[in-house]
Amino acid sequence: MPGPEGGDALVRDATVEDAAACAALYAPYVLTTAATFETEPPDAAETARRIVASQHEHAWLVLVDGDEVVGEAHATPFRPRPAYRWTCETTVYLAPGATGRGLGRLLYGALLERLAGRGLLTATAVVALPNPASQALHATLGFAPVGTFARAGWKLGAWRDVAWYQRPLGEGPRVGVHPVEPS
Repeated sequence: MPGPEGGDALVRDATVEDAAACAALYAPYVLTTAATFETEPPDAAETARRIVASQHEHAWLVLVDGDEVVGEAHATPFRPRPAYRWTCETTVYLAPGATGRGLGRLLYGALLERLAGRGLLTATAVVALPNPASQALHATLGFAPVGTFARAGWKLGAWRDVAWYQRPLGEGPRVGVHPVEPS
């Protein structure tokens, strides 16, 4: 699939073979930013476990440019109780050289389409503030702000506020039917 600003970019399902690349892509976010509140980067084995878990009911996609994984986007359960099963939490991370080229929209958009196709009704996202680029990306993709938690987490020597966003994914399943299992 052609990338938004030239080049070729391919969005595909992540596999456990992508775990090392996804872990390497994510580690700098954990160690040097407040974009995630994790404080220890997961290794490849833990990332592989997360990929398998996400693929079970949601989705984990990678963006490949040439033969390099330059982005990943995935969804996880919003909350563990069964009544929340049609709502998920989404996230996207790009390699530094992949930002500012429309690739985040491409990857995140593919994730949202996949989730809608699986019968999920609502996508949520959490953005540690300030993060104008992430806020703009979520707005572009149809997410609406629903609230901000002040001083929700301590990272990199400061209290961080987090903004919550949500976006409809579709009409969802009939009441009482679980979202579609991946094929």
